[in-house]
Formats: sequence, C-alpha cells, structure tokens
Amino acid sequence: MTLSIIMPMLNEAKALPATLATLVHNSPHIELILVDGGSSDQSVAIAQQQGGMVLSTTAGRARQMNLGGMHATGDYLLFLHADTQLPAQFESLINSALTQHQWGRFDVEISGQHPMLKVISAMMNWRSRLSGIATGDQALFMHRTAFSAVGGFPEQDLMEDIALSQRLKHLGKPACLRQTVITSGRRWEQNGVWRTIWLMWRLRFAYWRGVCPTQLARRYR
Repeated sequence: MTLSIIMPMLNEAKALPATLATLVHNSPHIELILVDGGSSDQSVAIAQQQGGMVLSTTAGRARQMNLGGMHATGDYLLFLHADTQLPAQFESLINSALTQHQWGRFDVEISGQHPMLKVISAMMNWRSRLSGIATGDQALFMHRTAFSAVGGFPEQDLMEDIALSQRLKHLGKPACLRQTVITSGRRWEQNGVWRTIWLMWRLRFAYWRGVCPTQLARRYR
C-alpha cells in the first residue's frame, strides 16, 4: 500500500527542516505533497529541495489539505502539520492500523519547557480516545476512499479537524495509536499556557454551541 503525506504550510521555514528530516522521501511507498498558503519566507524553497510535490493555493488549512488530497495518489492519506514530527516506523504503524480501521490518529506530545504541556498532551489523548474525535496535531490518517466518501475537510476557518472526525466517525471508530507524534508548543508558550488553555476551551464550547467557525478563527488569531 502507498501512503500520501499531505502537509499544509504557511511561513514554516523554521519548522520544516526538522519535520521533513523524519520522513522517508526515497521510499517508493511514500508520496510527499506540500501545499503552501502564500508563504513570504523560504518555506516553498525548502519544500522544493525535498523533491516532493509542491502546490499553492490561498491560505486556509482545510483548503490546503483538500487540495493535497485531490492530488494524492496513495491508498492511504496522512495529514501532517509542518511543526509535527512522526514516530519511527510510522509507515508500518499506519499500514497495520488501517487494515482494521478506516481512519486513525497518533497520540501527541507537545514539546516545550512548561511542565503543563505534558499534562495538556495527556488530556488531549485521553479526550480523543473517549470521544473518537481527533485534532490535526495528532496526525490524522485514513483510507483515501474514506476521505473521498466524507467529502474531505469542511472548508471552514477553524475546527476543520474536529468536523472531519465527526464525519469519519460515521464510517467507524478511529485507530488510536499510543505511539506519539511530537508537535511544537511554541504557540502555547508564546501566548501563555494558561491563557491558551482557557482560550481553547472557550472556542470548543462555542463551536459545540454552533458559533460560526469564521468568528472563532478571529478570536483564535
């Protein structure tokens, strides 16, 4: 089975080298697709150096990932954030998981100095395992046919990962892998960990109440 890795990016020149170093570009079973949303730094140049397919569109993570999904030829799709590093043997882990599931995700570890980041990571994984809802930080993967069946990501400005999870749950429960991806805690530490926790809980509650994702995205930014 072949795996297409789809990575949206927007001014990710600092994060890209470390993330791309964890990928096996020369594997005949892996296709790398990077979708730029209008970067003004060296993101596109760095991506092109890796030999993957580089696409461009207007900014919007859901739009970027859907474009990548449209061009993907792999049997399986993996949606990976530019600041998230995959575990060793990720390809075999995904192949094994998708023999029994239509979709899945990894556990996540948020990197950084603040001690609360480990607690936040554990809570994210616990909540996801109970709810069957995954976040983009957990590196969503799925059969390409499953992605097509649910119509891809809703093209909304925020919570597109939650919305896609809700769609995919109609096809079956996710594979919740305990192997971890490591994602950057830069936003948490730059904006304040407790402040970010409070913001994210308010946004999720508002989304659950039906507030427009465009309004939520303005609050998030």
